[in-house]
Amino acid sequence: QLQASGGGLVQPGGPLRLSCAASGSIFSNNVMGWYRQAPGKQRDLVATITRRGGITNYGDSVKSRFTISRDNAKNTVYLQMNSLKPEDTAVYYCNLREIYTTYVHDSWGQGTEVTVSS
Repeated sequence: QLQASGGGLVQPGGPLRLSCAASGSIFSNNVMGWYRQAPGKQRDLVATITRRGGITNYGDSVKSRFTISRDNAKNTVYLQMNSLKPEDTAVYYCNLREIYTTYVHDSWGQGTEVTVSS
């Protein structure tokens, strides 16, 4: 249901853009976002954005460098990453959180690898 793309190898200081398209039946009240997991570490928040209002939230380590956006008509979320650092190296996972009255449902993409190295 979630297909991520755009990962790869990039030099420090360079940019990279990730995309994630959601397919199938999607509840209208939802949040899409990106999380990342480096080897031996827990999965951490990168950024999220609501469908209604486009409200964004960023992890502290990426604020001012990364920008999340979405195209509701395409059910697609983007992550523009600038000024990349070696510590941004991780597998990036796309997330769709559908928010119902009494529960939430999380879906995850397959992960796309980002390597920042010279």
